[in-house]
Amino acid sequence: MTGAIALKIVRKISEIARESWDELAGEASPFLKWDWLDSLEKSGCVNERTGWVPHHLVIENGPRLVAACPLYLKLHSMGEFVFDYEWADAAHRAGIQYYPKMLVGVPFTPVTGHRFLTAAGEDRAELIGFMGQALAKIAADNKISSAHVNFCLPDERAALEQVGFLPRMGIQFHWRNRDFGSFDDYLGSFRSDRRNKVKRERREMERRGISIRAYEGSDLTQRHTRTMFRLYKGHVDSLYYGRQYLTQEFFDELYRRFSANLCLILAERQGKIIAGTFNVRDHTALYGRYWGAFEDHPFLHFNVCYYAAIEHSIRLRLRRFEAGAGGSFKQLRGLDPEHTTSMHYIVDGKFRRAVERFLAQEREAIRRKREMLLDHSQIKPEWQEP
Repeated sequence: MTGAIALKIVRKISEIARESWDELAGEASPFLKWDWLDSLEKSGCVNERTGWVPHHLVIENGPRLVAACPLYLKLHSMGEFVFDYEWADAAHRAGIQYYPKMLVGVPFTPVTGHRFLTAAGEDRAELIGFMGQALAKIAADNKISSAHVNFCLPDERAALEQVGFLPRMGIQFHWRNRDFGSFDDYLGSFRSDRRNKVKRERREMERRGISIRAYEGSDLTQRHTRTMFRLYKGHVDSLYYGRQYLTQEFFDELYRRFSANLCLILAERQGKIIAGTFNVRDHTALYGRYWGAFEDHPFLHFNVCYYAAIEHSIRLRLRRFEAGAGGSFKQLRGLDPEHTTSMHYIVDGKFRRAVERFLAQEREAIRRKREMLLDHSQIKPEWQEP
């Protein structure tokens, strides 16, 4: 890096020019776009009240923005999907104040993608390492216990390991488009018993008079997005561990500014919407995010969240469908386990060594778990990834 390099902390994404941020984001996932992050802030989803306080890190070379990352001061560990509650308990027992902590990531979004945005023509590995060192120093200087980077890319892992971050592995279930030309082709990749079960689950929708359709772009209306908010809120309210982060205002902002990347899959019966799932997409992938239902019907969840999403992905020739965190039952629908990576910097030396030992054991357990899950894949061997 040359020139007048300046590192800054920015408390609102709106303090950064939209064009400058999105130029850095380039082909990164939609969740890294300025409009998505600004919608979260403007609608009150991320702030001190919700425990997600924006502190975005930016690097400027003179007047030019050359690197940035979405950074939050976290007052708890909720909404992250990389679970460190046991670390927080262990820190408390050791007399270490775990919160607040620092998190580089996208709020409430367990989607792997760029966490460090860098300008074209710059040394990306050098910039990531520089930002990693900055995060570690900010944490140490301000008596913050740790800095975390969730769902990051392989090149980000490599650069962060060089500056002392510890890698953690996880598992998600993703669907890969193996050049399917139709939903029947997708069914043909299954072992016979599972293929027949999927067909029965699909037929149940027809028997009950339920139709399912994907709405996106110009097909979307504000009625659709507001109904989806009610579905989302109803589902969160029904869960004993549920916590509502997203607001009606957030859904309205996305409809106004982000509809080109939205895909709502809605189920209707007797002319009324009874269930739906909120998805985001780009030109390569569909990302499943939120689900809800006003009525309970057998197999409705699987049809709306998985089969319709996969059918839509095939129609659009998308390469993959990521259905979010958790749920090994997804493997029964043709989604197989893939590794995810997060990186962690612990300031206290003794606590760091304990976490490092834990992560070494956990990584080996995760590798074994994925191998075991792949042995039980519902996809025929000739269709599986090498």
